[in-house]
Amino acid sequence: MKVKDLLRDKGDVVHTIAPEKTLSDAVALLNKYKIGALVVADEKNAILGILTERDILHCVEKKASVLGQIPVNEEMTKDLLIAVPDDDVDYAMTIMTENRVRHIPVVSEGRLAGLISIGDVLKIRMEQCEFEARHLQDYITGKYPG
Repeated sequence: MKVKDLLRDKGDVVHTIAPEKTLSDAVALLNKYKIGALVVADEKNAILGILTERDILHCVEKKASVLGQIPVNEEMTKDLLIAVPDDDVDYAMTIMTENRVRHIPVVSEGRLAGLISIGDVLKIRMEQCEFEARHLQDYITGKYPG
């Protein structure tokens, strides 16, 4: 699949922000559209940069003094999506994608057993696809007696 194919399926809507807007404006847009990054563009739509959630977190760590007064439980997500160890990786990937979350706690017998990220899931899926592709290529070229 080519990037153009991915964009055809995904769509070409890109959320942008002007460079003179504030980080508060950016956070509002990230939350409104449930996205993790904004392209920074000028009035002619020329790309100047990108602002990600991580960029904002780095700034918050360095510059925000009131954060030390806000309890975590005021801002945390309380309605969790979870996985269990016996869930298929594809199922976890679907849950993450459909709900636009990048991390899911894994719970076993009522206890925290781990945390998986979309990156973890995609890595596994890519390895599976590479293995299948190599197996099929070997079969087609006669390297595999299958």
